[in-house]
Amino acid sequence: MGIPKRVAIFVSGTGSLLEAMIPQKDELGIVLVLADRPCRGLEIARAAGIETELVKRTDFNPKRFDAERDVYTLRILQILIGCQIDLVAMAGFMTILHRVIFERGFKGRILNTHPALLPMFKGNHVVLDAILAGVKVTGCTVHVATEVRDEGPILAQKAVDVLPNDTVETLWERIKVVERVLYPKTILEYAATLK
Repeated sequence: MGIPKRVAIFVSGTGSLLEAMIPQKDELGIVLVLADRPCRGLEIARAAGIETELVKRTDFNPKRFDAERDVYTLRILQILIGCQIDLVAMAGFMTILHRVIFERGFKGRILNTHPALLPMFKGNHVVLDAILAGVKVTGCTVHVATEVRDEGPILAQKAVDVLPNDTVETLWERIKVVERVLYPKTILEYAATLK
């Protein structure tokens, strides 16, 4: 087995997915956890001895943030280059980055996980969307992030049954259980393909 790639995990919230990866942090090559706001994900990383960076957003209104999205993304790009990051895995990271990150070395090097079986149910609120649509099966998808949200090449998917009495919370929790296994496995497999 070769030298692990240097992986950065991007978080915005509770860090439950990151927490599931911590036992494999060395195998996965996790050397950095970056967040767009103060959050539990940063605390989890620090407790595990992983370097952290907070690149705090000044505005969480998407329309107002558009004016500074490129500058914000360039700040993140500088950190990634400075830390010699090979691969980024977004784990609940809620900021959409500017295309500059893909143009300057990270095209095909940012992964994301999505709580639905893409191409169905793109965007936010997808667990609720699945329940409202009355589907019998949903799941999670690991894909390569691109400039167009939820459109990148699909790397792995796992189905999760939608039960008749499911709420958003119960269904989402079952999706997370599957995601916590699928995402690290897919990161490892994908990282092994990178030069």
